[in-house]
Amino acid sequence: MDHVMEGESPSSPAVGNGAGAGGGTPAPPHRIRRGGTVVAALLAFAAVSCASAYGSAGSGAPSREPSPGSGASVAADPSSTRISTPHLPEPTGSQPVGTTSLYFRDTSRVDPWAPGAKARELMVSLWYPARSRSGKRAPYMTAKESELILKGEGIPGLPYDALSRTRTNAFVDAAPAGREHTLPLVVLSPGFTEPRSSLTALAEELASRGYVVAGIDHTYESLATTFPDGRVATCVACKADKSQEFWNKVGRSRAVDVSFVIEELTGANPKWKGASLIAPSRIAMAGQSAGGASTIAAMLKDTRIRAGIDMDGTTFAPIPDTGLSRPFLFLGTQAMHSPGGKDTTWDRDWAHLTGWRRWLVVTGAEHASFTDTALLVEQLGIYRNPGLSGERAVEITRSYARAFFDLHLRHRPQPLMDKPSKRYPEVRLCDTEQKTCA
Repeated sequence: MDHVMEGESPSSPAVGNGAGAGGGTPAPPHRIRRGGTVVAALLAFAAVSCASAYGSAGSGAPSREPSPGSGASVAADPSSTRISTPHLPEPTGSQPVGTTSLYFRDTSRVDPWAPGAKARELMVSLWYPARSRSGKRAPYMTAKESELILKGEGIPGLPYDALSRTRTNAFVDAAPAGREHTLPLVVLSPGFTEPRSSLTALAEELASRGYVVAGIDHTYESLATTFPDGRVATCVACKADKSQEFWNKVGRSRAVDVSFVIEELTGANPKWKGASLIAPSRIAMAGQSAGGASTIAAMLKDTRIRAGIDMDGTTFAPIPDTGLSRPFLFLGTQAMHSPGGKDTTWDRDWAHLTGWRRWLVVTGAEHASFTDTALLVEQLGIYRNPGLSGERAVEITRSYARAFFDLHLRHRPQPLMDKPSKRYPEVRLCDTEQKTCA
């Protein structure tokens, strides 16, 4: 088999391999330079996930340029900002949050990145409303996963288990709460090379508001995926030539992963004890970077997905002329994803979104602002974005994703989706005809 497990050489899936156009092993766009300026460091880990590979002039060809914010990237002052235990902000909903990890095995297909494997193996984290705040708080990731991520990026000055120390707000295997067939399900797909844990703050927020959330590790695309038996799969896909066909393959593969996970949670033989709480008619999806691009691919494949969000992901193959009529939200960086801007794939796809649609950009945001990464690297004293703090970025992402899902899965009016908000002046509603955002 050509897949890599811990114990074999994991050096090839270094983060930078996930971002280049063409072959070879290009370095990440920003690395720490010893004795010099810190430029994005771990933030680059999310940026080069390129998830969606920023295309030039809408060509879809990946480049290595991360989405910039409104100001220059600067080092945080470790002496004044670094903390030993980073933490995620508490959810704003009233319900306690439980979480559990599930192992799924799809024997119906060959793994797209490891064709010698006997099945497609997936790890999924579920977050859900719980009956009480009791028990052990969930780990953010394992120490080994943190080590592989930090080693892959070549970041000095941090203990290798730094990310695994992150304090979360969910309780492991807490008893789920809710009435049968009433809880909406939201599937989350992370950026290329990123673990499912990178969207934990958003997942906890939605769970505290009565959603079941399923975060998927897309095996061999993530830098580190740990299975129940202790095996750790690394990023085989990082070694591939990053052609347009490669990114199309990422979208197709993730779409199948998502459909399989939905079936495992809502089908005739669900694999979670709380599955009966899920309302099968109220399913949606969101993703960041490659995960955002894959949201469109998954919606085109699976009509059970009623609404979707692309968070700063350059999209893959075009939407067919028949269009996509279900609700969709583009939420991205102003610098990269404004209408008529550097990435024109959103302009291309906008014309084929025939249902409810919105296009929002966030002033000062960077590519990783829609994940936990911006917040964590700020707390660890590695990097800060002067255009938008990590805490504010999490608040904005949570608020707009929650409003979108409440509108389309619960049919509750959401003024936040219709006009600019005084509470969130950083968020601008785009007019594609005028090519402006205000």
